Amino acid sequence: MSGAIPTVVLGGTGYVAGELLRLIAGHPQLELAAVMSDSAPGELVAAAFPHLEAAYPHKRFAPEAEVQRLLCETPRAAVFSAAPHGVSAALIDRLLQRAEEAGSAPRVVDLSADFRYASADAYAAVYRHAHGAAARLPQFTCALPEHLGQLETRHVGHPGCFATAILLAGVPLLAAGLITPTLFVSGVTGSTGSGRKPVEGTHHPLRHGDLYSYGALTHRHTPEVIGCVRAATGVEAQVAFVPHSGPFARGIHVTLQARLREPHDTAALLAALRDFYAGAPFVRVSEQAPRIKDVAASNYAHLSATARGDTVAVLCAIDNLTKGAAGGAMQWMNRMLDLPETAGLTAPAPGWT
Repeated sequence: MSGAIPTVVLGGTGYVAGELLRLIAGHPQLELAAVMSDSAPGELVAAAFPHLEAAYPHKRFAPEAEVQRLLCETPRAAVFSAAPHGVSAALIDRLLQRAEEAGSAPRVVDLSADFRYASADAYAAVYRHAHGAAARLPQFTCALPEHLGQLETRHVGHPGCFATAILLAGVPLLAAGLITPTLFVSGVTGSTGSGRKPVEGTHHPLRHGDLYSYGALTHRHTPEVIGCVRAATGVEAQVAFVPHSGPFARGIHVTLQARLREPHDTAALLAALRDFYAGAPFVRVSEQAPRIKDVAASNYAHLSATARGDTVAVLCAIDNLTKGAAGGAMQWMNRMLDLPETAGLTAPAPGWT
């Protein structure tokens, strides 16, 4: 592969890691160099992800020491961390410290929550433990690619999947001053958003054919959303968020409601959304209500809006594993490496998922 960029995935056995591996397999310039897993070192990647056997028939999970050695020997590398919250920061810090000492300069996109907050205190207030690498926080920016023109840090902390959908829906109208900063949000997510280890809330017989809320008004993505809104618009938002578990595997559907500062009809609000996302290759705005099946397993986000009186409802559908995690992270990595933002990400949704 001409000009191939060595690529590393950390935390390699979870759903997000699997989605990263799928996307890397189809990327024109990223080439998988190592997949790290402390729980399964030496085991075949295809044993954890049988659907990826054609892409990685012989690739095995690597221990941390092997990944460290690779990064020290590689002047330019892409690193995606799908390690868990509370683990990722310290792992990234160790890898970066040794790589920097060796004169290497990898770029990192972290998909955990560890680099989504501006301070260690803000992180600890949500996750109830000390940050694993507080000195690294100034080196990371947490934002969506659609909401930040110029990246001023070396690394990125990608927003969570629910946060991604809420931000896509709310930031354009807040930035334009069209709505008041109190947002009422209801969202439904698929079971893959809860991770690979089955628990009662994700066990299929309990979740299938059911719909229920959890963490009403207390979900840990809420402070993250408020911080990202502030960074993108300067607005201090109030977010009342009620998440739900849906009886499907992939996707997120969010409904955001707010008060209009002045009367606007539906056509004007759709025009405002289209104007804001005019340069965003993965955001589609339509009069039609978005459907999860139209975006599942793709990096596209579908938005719509409707107004009545002084109320607006903005609707957003994304795939939680792709646009909400691995795909959004690859968007950032493409930009960080001066590659086309759309590289490896333009495949449409498969439909009928």
